[in-house]
Amino acid sequence: MVNKRVTPEQKKSVAEYAKYCCEYCRSQEKFAMQSFSIEHIIPRSKGGKTVKSNLAYACQGCNAHKYNKTEEYDPITGKIASIFNPRKQRWVEHFKWSDDFSMIIGMTPTGRVTIDTLKFNRDGLVNLRKILYSTGDHPPDEEIAL
Repeated sequence: MVNKRVTPEQKKSVAEYAKYCCEYCRSQEKFAMQSFSIEHIIPRSKGGKTVKSNLAYACQGCNAHKYNKTEEYDPITGKIASIFNPRKQRWVEHFKWSDDFSMIIGMTPTGRVTIDTLKFNRDGLVNLRKILYSTGDHPPDEEIAL
């Protein structure tokens, strides 16, 4: 039987895999005001299991905005698109940084839907990214491998 609660071992494993960055907006835990969560990519309410392949490391903002959503309407095409899945998709294929590294830009329907739904460019995050970029602490160095 699959455990419904995230175990301490799973939390540690997912956090290390994510290099202590939100797997959605790429915020770094060491600069966050709130602790990060282990998020179910496919929510338990939609049949998602508490297994490593369905768990992602998420900042509180992304986790709260995502809630139990898995898809939304693309603001450009108006068609339904899936929210980014960090276990099946590569971040760099759906998102890029603005020239000053303060904003995340969606390059695909999945990217745009995820940015809008999870509010990647919240004022506080944009301001923090600007400050961290000026000190050489942003963006995070490495992409998370699949």
